[in-house]
Amino acid sequence: MFRGSMVALATPFKSNQEVDFDAYGRLVDFQLENGTDGIVPCGCTGEAATLSHDEQKACIRFVIERVAGRVPVIAGTGSNNTKEAVSLTQYAKEIGADGALLITPYYNKPTPAGQLAHYTTIAQQVEELPLMLYNVPGRTGTKMLPVTIAELSKVPGIVSIKEACGSVSQVSEILSLCDITVMSGDDSLTLPMMSVGATGVVSVAANIMPGPVAQMCKAAEAQDYAAARKLHYEMLPIFEGLFIETNPMPVKAALAAMGLAENVLRLPLTPMLPEKYAQLERILKKLSLIS
Repeated sequence: MFRGSMVALATPFKSNQEVDFDAYGRLVDFQLENGTDGIVPCGCTGEAATLSHDEQKACIRFVIERVAGRVPVIAGTGSNNTKEAVSLTQYAKEIGADGALLITPYYNKPTPAGQLAHYTTIAQQVEELPLMLYNVPGRTGTKMLPVTIAELSKVPGIVSIKEACGSVSQVSEILSLCDITVMSGDDSLTLPMMSVGATGVVSVAANIMPGPVAQMCKAAEAQDYAAARKLHYEMLPIFEGLFIETNPMPVKAALAAMGLAENVLRLPLTPMLPEKYAQLERILKKLSLIS
């Protein structure tokens, strides 16, 4: 299940800041029509940090119902409060999610012992739901070490990790220690990570280019690296362009330019600076995503 291109789905808002479920449906349909292998709502790209728990639950439920079993739905249910993470993950299981994505606890910065206790507690209290760890030190202020990940891979239910630490060496170390399924959390490193054993990506770029990202993953999985490299280099400008300001500011601007959703964020995120948007716009035009 944890393979190929899974989209880190953006959460669209109306101008009044409410979740725009009409646009949300369009985004889900756009993914399904273009070959995405899985959908991940309510992660960092989905602005989970500024969703209330009720909104987060409503978004997860909506995506599960809209997808209707056509691809796996991996619900973002992480928190730096273990009790909250257990509650959200249990809810995701009850309404039919295929798995859960759980970010490393942020701000309180637990030690490896705390990380082990956090994830083990969730796995033990929410049984029979595949769990994906999420290592993103740029967001959390702490890095999960390969030895910690290897130890967690022994816990029943913990089967995968989204690696967004920006290091192919990290992936190599993890896979030298255990057989956990690794997925890239950095679009620009998907192909290099797959070359050493990762199985795909949880992708920001797939929000706007779902077909090509999925095709690149399929080519790499088939070890057709010539085809995968071609797609990688074609998309490299957008991989980089979507991070010229804090994610998801650029991807929401891109979705708006493509007519898929309004460019509305929740504070403290704000729209892109005009000069940064101009850079992004040039990339979108070069890739024929907008005219």
